[in-house]
Amino acid sequence: MKKNIPFRFCFATAVLVATTVLNAQQAAPSPASGMNMTDEQVNDANIQLMRQDIRSERKRVVAANMPLTDTEATKFWPVHDRYIAETVKINDVRFALIKEYVKSSDTTTEEQADSFIKRWLALDQDNTQLRLKYIPEFEKVISSKKTAMFFQIDRRIGMMIELQLASQVPLVKP
Repeated sequence: MKKNIPFRFCFATAVLVATTVLNAQQAAPSPASGMNMTDEQVNDANIQLMRQDIRSERKRVVAANMPLTDTEATKFWPVHDRYIAETVKINDVRFALIKEYVKSSDTTTEEQADSFIKRWLALDQDNTQLRLKYIPEFEKVISSKKTAMFFQIDRRIGMMIELQLASQVPLVKP
């Protein structure tokens, strides 16, 4: 059962990303709806829903794979939720950066490309610094081995999401 969870998460993420991309391409509010949302607003709303779904699925994957006692779980989940809240802030900046890049991807200048990659890598560093910050926080409530296990799971999930996201972002045109 546990071996299937990463696959199911990856599959669910792929479906969510594909659905969002398709919705972004097809989404146009109907005149009868009375809402005058732009395509960008519709796309942003869809992506926010997808991100919420991914966070929920991510938590289920962690819960299914972390062998926590009831006492540990009571202490672990509040720390986890704080960690995820800080992760979301970094990912909000990453999402804004992707939107900025996509808007100018056909006309990206050398300076924009340089800025984009440096800001992207700075966000990677921010994620690493956040993990380092939270190691002692998790070790206060669970063992070092369980903390290591959590960060392995978290990193794997993050890498699957990054892979799906990267496949949707157009490459810089030289």
